[in-house]
Amino acid sequence: MMRSPQTNFHMLMVNLLVDRDRGIRPPSHLAVAREMSITLGLRQRPEPDVLVVKKEALSDLRRTSYRPEEVQLVVEVVSPDSEERDRTTKPINYSDAGIRYLWRIELEDQEPVAYTFELEPSVRAYVPTGIHRKRLTTYVGFDVDIDLDLSPFIG
Repeated sequence: MMRSPQTNFHMLMVNLLVDRDRGIRPPSHLAVAREMSITLGLRQRPEPDVLVVKKEALSDLRRTSYRPEEVQLVVEVVSPDSEERDRTTKPINYSDAGIRYLWRIELEDQEPVAYTFELEPSVRAYVPTGIHRKRLTTYVGFDVDIDLDLSPFIG
């Protein structure tokens, strides 16, 4: 699959989320990964921008994909070319696979806005848990508090 050109917003947002000091800081049994695929089916291997996975999933250095049960959180940073997939297709695929938490981060008036979701198990669908501007404070099996200001990564 051809990748569309990455925007500065996309690159900087992913850098922020995976940053050891400013980004997602999971407990020791979990780890943050970026740009790794999840095997959902025979020809279905979406590649979220950022994931939180069980730490033991990282132990095999030859692995190219994670199983849904190893994934706690998926994050999609929306680019203009991926908007439809990130808003519609991917959330359905992730919820069908039983992945508990999803964030979708978009650019709005030159600022990030994070939409957070949690899986409602009885219907296997995501329900919104918040819309976050300036600061992303939520719970994904552990507390998250991220300043969404991208300026430290610009200059």
